[in-house]
Amino acid sequence: MELKEKNIVVVGLARSGLAVARFLSSRGARVTLTDQAPEQCLGAFPEEARALDVTLELGGHRMTTFETADLIVISPGVPHTIAPLERARSLGIPIFGEIELSARFIRKPILAVGGTNGKTTTTELLGRMLAAAGQRVFVGGNIGNPLIQIAGRDDDLDAIVAEISSFQLDSCDRFNPHVAIMLNISPDHLDRYGSMTEYAASKGRMFRNQTATDYAVCHGSDPLVQRQVLNARSRCLNFYPHPPVEGAQGAGAIITPGQIAIDIPDVFQGRIDLSRTTLIGPHNRENIAAASLAALAAGAGIEAVQQTIDGFQALAHRLERVATVNGVQFINDSKATNVDAVIRALECFDGPVVLIMGGRNKGYDFAPLFDHIRTRAKKLIAIGEARGEIVAALQSAPVEGTETAADMAQAVRQAYAASRPGDTVLLSPACASFDMFANYAERGEVFRQSVRALA
Repeated sequence: MELKEKNIVVVGLARSGLAVARFLSSRGARVTLTDQAPEQCLGAFPEEARALDVTLELGGHRMTTFETADLIVISPGVPHTIAPLERARSLGIPIFGEIELSARFIRKPILAVGGTNGKTTTTELLGRMLAAAGQRVFVGGNIGNPLIQIAGRDDDLDAIVAEISSFQLDSCDRFNPHVAIMLNISPDHLDRYGSMTEYAASKGRMFRNQTATDYAVCHGSDPLVQRQVLNARSRCLNFYPHPPVEGAQGAGAIITPGQIAIDIPDVFQGRIDLSRTTLIGPHNRENIAAASLAALAAGAGIEAVQQTIDGFQALAHRLERVATVNGVQFINDSKATNVDAVIRALECFDGPVVLIMGGRNKGYDFAPLFDHIRTRAKKLIAIGEARGEIVAALQSAPVEGTETAADMAQAVRQAYAASRPGDTVLLSPACASFDMFANYAERGEVFRQSVRALA
């Protein structure tokens, strides 16, 4: 793909957009970086962009810039329906995302991890399994390191492991991962997608260009996942959280609390021991199964897979144990930004839970949480913009009722006051963080600090 002397517009000035601009400039393209936000809201990115000798258009998009482009590259958070993009489409101007552009210049196999929940843990597990097997691996994508960093520079690698979001898949055309993992599909980002059907179809783009030599690693009991992989041409490896009905298994994995039975024809047949893993919860057993299937299919040995599982620690803000204060356990699950993630978190605890929820609603109905909270949480504390909606939907669910808090520190104090030794205080918000925090990581860090203040 020739980029030299092409007029290329990069939409969205943040980490991904800046990395794309840097790559395009290095290839001799004439780059215009445009962002709807004014310069004062973009931190250090404008200064870094100017060092690349690109044209900056900040504080709004110019229609003529889009109309005269040879190619447009959009960042994941940019809505596809903005007027300049619609105009460009009408003129037949190609529109890529960073993943699509990167894939055009990457020659080594890509192992892509998708799904609503569990992507980052599975991506890290898979990358470490391949590294333990002696492979040279780049781990990136939606996890923080843009793939464009290694576009055209992957000769010294054996594989690329990439977390891929639905936003990134929306702007993919030829993207074809050698191994595509789909962990689950549940309601999320309904403030962007018109329906669950539309959201699931976006996830399903992962399989569209796969061939018979590729693998699809899929949740065998998730009907939305199975619907997306139905017409895939790749070899399907299903993982099942429970033994499937007779005749439904085929190649893949069956998960039990203590082990995972693996069957990949002509590759590996055997069992993985789960007795030494520190990852808690049924959903993490699914993440382990998916990563193991993908790693084995990509050439890792069972010894490297087992070694990684035994030594892997929970990632920050994902069911992370923060502290135990006078017998009360505090768990930081700030990354749980949708309803299904909260359900999965609650399933991890047998004892009483005081649940902290809330933030900015992404278009969810909180009612599906009612029965799960009623059976697993003794008290609910709601924070953030969505606290009124949460109280309206769930007020009578926990035995001891629902309270609201003005901020995280107050929520932690109230949760601790409602707890007894042996209880768990769980931050699992089911919401975005942007009403009160810069991101989920800052929200989790404030939770940690608030817990430390109790000691």
